[in-house]
Amino acid sequence: MMCKLGWMLSLILSLALAAMSYTFLVKGETLNASDGRVAIVLAEGERDLVLSEMREFLSAVQGIVSAANKGDSATVVQRAKAVGFAAQKGVPVSLMKKLPLQFKKLGMGTHKAFDQLALDASDLGDKAQTLDQLAELMQNCVACHAAYRIDPEK
Repeated sequence: MMCKLGWMLSLILSLALAAMSYTFLVKGETLNASDGRVAIVLAEGERDLVLSEMREFLSAVQGIVSAANKGDSATVVQRAKAVGFAAQKGVPVSLMKKLPLQFKKLGMGTHKAFDQLALDASDLGDKAQTLDQLAELMQNCVACHAAYRIDPEK
């Protein structure tokens, strides 16, 4: 009898852990939005942080295009590194748990792609390659904005 109770408790705890893991790691705090996208619901400060990071991406893209067109590889590297993977450190765990897995993958992939762009621009200094990499990297931006929106908590 005691063995059955132990197995039942283990099963219940495993299911609860799986449900919490799904919410924390995969689903995040989301709703289906009226425009067909997924609405990620964030507190004001969290929303400000995510939107600020997106503006930093956009500013970096503008700076990279401008520098690449001038043949200024050093500025390309500097602008790309500024929004590379190291820039995403410091994102609070409380925010990360609210973000769905695919959103996190797009964001981390974008940071890594900026790092690779910086590395290649430093090593090769090839304007065409830089612009090709940037065009590919921006597919993450387009995919993210097509799939998600950031809504404020009410």
